[in-house]
Amino acid sequence: MPGTLSFEDLKSRVSDGTIDTVLVCFVDMQGRLMGKRFHAVNFVETSFKETHCCNYLLATDLEMATPDGYASTSWQSGYGDYVMAPDLNTIRLVPWLEGTALVLCDVLDHHTHEAVPHSPRAILKKQVKRLEAMGYEAKMATELEFFLFEKSLADIRKSGFRDLEPISGYNEDYHIFQTTKEEGVMRPIRNHLYAAGLPIENSKGEAESGQEELNIRYSPALNCADYHSIAKHAIKEIAWQNGHAATFLPKWHKDRVGSSSHVHQSLWKDGEAAFFDGDAKHGKSELMSHYMAGLIKYAPDYTYFLAPYVNSYKRFAKGTFAPTKTVWSVDNRTAGFRLCGEGTKGVRVECRIGGSDLNPYLAQAVMIAAGIKGIEDQLDLSPATTGDIYEDAKAADIPQTLRAATETLRNSQFLREVMGDDVVDHYTRAAEWEQEEFDRAVTDWEIARGFERA
Repeated sequence: MPGTLSFEDLKSRVSDGTIDTVLVCFVDMQGRLMGKRFHAVNFVETSFKETHCCNYLLATDLEMATPDGYASTSWQSGYGDYVMAPDLNTIRLVPWLEGTALVLCDVLDHHTHEAVPHSPRAILKKQVKRLEAMGYEAKMATELEFFLFEKSLADIRKSGFRDLEPISGYNEDYHIFQTTKEEGVMRPIRNHLYAAGLPIENSKGEAESGQEELNIRYSPALNCADYHSIAKHAIKEIAWQNGHAATFLPKWHKDRVGSSSHVHQSLWKDGEAAFFDGDAKHGKSELMSHYMAGLIKYAPDYTYFLAPYVNSYKRFAKGTFAPTKTVWSVDNRTAGFRLCGEGTKGVRVECRIGGSDLNPYLAQAVMIAAGIKGIEDQLDLSPATTGDIYEDAKAADIPQTLRAATETLRNSQFLREVMGDDVVDHYTRAAEWEQEEFDRAVTDWEIARGFERA
């Protein structure tokens, strides 16, 4: 791909002055890029081996607070260091920033140099290795949905996040004329990301005013998560460079539809589509049926990893294309899981539960783990559901609140078996803290409703 660099390529470009800055980053619990800006000469001479960061960065929240209750780190233990080990296979240009390259890191224990088990990239790598031991490779694609706004992030922040105006005035789903007006932001996003080595397919208007979608080509699971994280970061930066704000908040207004991140997935073996059986109904192999059965059975257990914040659950509403039920269908967008590519080698399952705020490493890892469990236990897949699944009283519900999803996470024996107690307890604490912070807040809705009339 254009934009990807070998370490030798990077050294050459540093030598000739083309690159003077290297972003050395890891992905945190919230899916954000965290790290340092290195002078490129220092990076290629010494720091390509490792650098360090405070270990609170994998035990924090969106506000960068230091919550209590984490076993991995605390004020009592003194908040020590982690090692950031650059993965030199991930070096790429950052074309929207002058003279800049980027490399992603794995996060290691400072003393043992073993992977930190609750690091998102390590969690996904563990499940990918489990699949490889079975002879399979997971390929995935995530859809990035987000909103663009007329004003800049600074202006919106200064206004107290009030009177938000999207960049367009009407539903722009597949709308070429309206999206032409937004090409000042979207064209640089597509082109810069492609030049950074991401296999960009397309962008389109989504089903609301100012709502966009970016699609990246189907890729091996770890690449997919890397692409997603880099793209999400780039979208925010490029929108900011052009005087606009981009948000991945799933539900920013009660009367607007939310933003999702649908995840498409299938397994491959020896270069062949393991989910495809040309003689079977829908072209769906027995392996795919077992995998999907695992996805569906354990969806309540892993919903937190698809919807990690209080706001995430405001998106689950009937009639909005956001699912409310953990059932599957054939090409039916009212279900939690949709079979796509029916009858072709591209047959795959799309999980529609995840919101735009998910961490792709965590989301993909737990779904792979659920699929593996379905295969191992030879789980039977129930028949496809048809019609308006929002109205299907027999279909099981997705957990409807963060509090409910926290309990299914805490009590999941399945996740404890495949991820380990320490990892489940770590993310349970993250979920608890998010709820505690919300419970302390006094919202505009409460004040407007009760200030005079209570």
